[in-house]
This record gives sequence, structure tokens and C-alpha cells, in this order.
Amino acid sequence: MVPLTSSQTLEICKDAAGIAGNIFAFGLFLSPIPTFRRIMRNQSTEQFSGLPYIYGLLNCLICAWYGTPLVSPDNLLVTTVNSVGAVFQIAYIVLFVMYTEKEKKFRILGWILTVFGLFAIIVIGSLLILELQLRRIIIGSLSCASLISMFASPLFIIDQERRIHAILPVPLHLPNECLFLFVWNFQF
Repeated sequence: MVPLTSSQTLEICKDAAGIAGNIFAFGLFLSPIPTFRRIMRNQSTEQFSGLPYIYGLLNCLICAWYGTPLVSPDNLLVTTVNSVGAVFQIAYIVLFVMYTEKEKKFRILGWILTVFGLFAIIVIGSLLILELQLRRIIIGSLSCASLISMFASPLFIIDQERRIHAILPVPLHLPNECLFLFVWNFQF
């Protein structure tokens, strides 16, 4: 048996953490399915908000960009999981727009345009930064900020529910998955 060097050990640990994070992230991306089954069954978004899915889309786009070789070499797992996450978020947003009231549709579509416009500015702006390390730090910082906004976005809904005194139960696994993914993403 050949002993592993410390860099090989770190690489193995990074890959293992990346795979585990991808599995948990995939579970988190699937977690809104019961909500959207209810929305489709009732043909209404009721009191649900589309903002968590908007924040989720922005986060996935920025994190996917961070994982590309143009920003951060050797982070393919970050790109793949966040690309899949972006597809899920877009699907959720499309379903939300299909079943929401007319006045909310325009607001959500405005948010979607804002997200894609902001993402385009981030991509173009980061490509203008010639030093790869500085680009990685800036996009990594934006990635952290978007992660915080994504994980904090359900707090807006909880506050809204608290104000109308109709607290909906939060599945017990969601806070744990959110905390794990938040901590996991700081490894990059």
C-alpha cells in the first residue's frame, strides 16, 4: 500500500465533501415538490411567495459561475450541482408564475429579468478582471452573499406568516440541510 501525501489526502477529502454536499443539495432542491403539488392541485399559489425561488436561482447561477474554470479551477462539482439547482429553480418559478394571480406574475417576471440582468453584469464584470485570484475572491464573496440571501429568504415568509398568525410547519429536515449546505459552501 502506498502512503498518501497530505495534498492527496486533502484532495480526497475535498472530493468526498463535494459529493456529500451535492447529495444534500439535491435533496434541498427537491424539497419544494410537495408545495408545488399543492399549488398545482389547488390551481393557486395561495399565500406562498415566489421570492425564495428567485433568490435560489440567483444563488445557483452565481455559484455555478464560481465553479467554472474561468473563475475557480478544479471545482466541477460546484458547477454541476448549481447548474442542476438552477434548472430546478427555473422550473419552480415557471410553475409559480403559471398558477399565481396576474399582478404577482408581472412582479415575479420583473424579478426574473433583474436576476438575469444582474447575473450578466456579474459575468461580464468578472471577465474584465484579468487576475484570476482576484476574480475568484470577488465571485466567491458574491457567492457567499447570495448563499446568505437564499438561506435567509424563508425568514421573510416566516415573518409574513407570523404577522398574519398562521404559522405553517417547516419540515424538520430543511433547517438541518440548509445549515449543512451553508457551512459546506464555505469550504470553497
